[in-house]
Amino acid sequence: METKSKLVKRAKKGDSQAFQMLIHEEKEKMYKMAYMYMRNEDDALEVFQESLYKALNSINTLKNNEYFSTWLMRILINTAIAALKKKQKLVSISNEIFNQIENTEHLRIEEHLDLLQAMEEIEEKYKTVLLLRFYQDYSVKQIAAFLDCPEGTVKTNIRRGLDLLRTKLKGVYYDDRQNSIV
Repeated sequence: METKSKLVKRAKKGDSQAFQMLIHEEKEKMYKMAYMYMRNEDDALEVFQESLYKALNSINTLKNNEYFSTWLMRILINTAIAALKKKQKLVSISNEIFNQIENTEHLRIEEHLDLLQAMEEIEEKYKTVLLLRFYQDYSVKQIAAFLDCPEGTVKTNIRRGLDLLRTKLKGVYYDDRQNSIV
């Protein structure tokens, strides 16, 4: 099997099969991230497709082949944010989202709803870093590359985002634990 770097080189030269192979590795992560932003399957697919179109047309702008995944995710995030701004709509929370979130099976459905509602209420910059860090499991360094900002800014936004979530969820869960006998 070819390395990712070689596939990127081939894709830059116009090899559509190489581009398809690269996308095949990334498509699940991309769709999940698009869905987390759009909260709607149709809109998520539209953002996903538009991101692929943009990536295909601008693959020659990728400077470092090793950062293909980062570059691709950045295109997707920017496309999702632009789509949300364009539609200027409130995104409703759907039960379908619980099937899209990995590694959170231990939470009860009420906790999912509370967390998702709290995520909807925080600023976009905090929401983005929290989704990348905790739902996509990217490192601070990778997130900094996605967003083209210093690692310190990413760390600060993660901390502030978590603080905002704690504050929003405080009355729901924190007080319960504080008042318990256990």
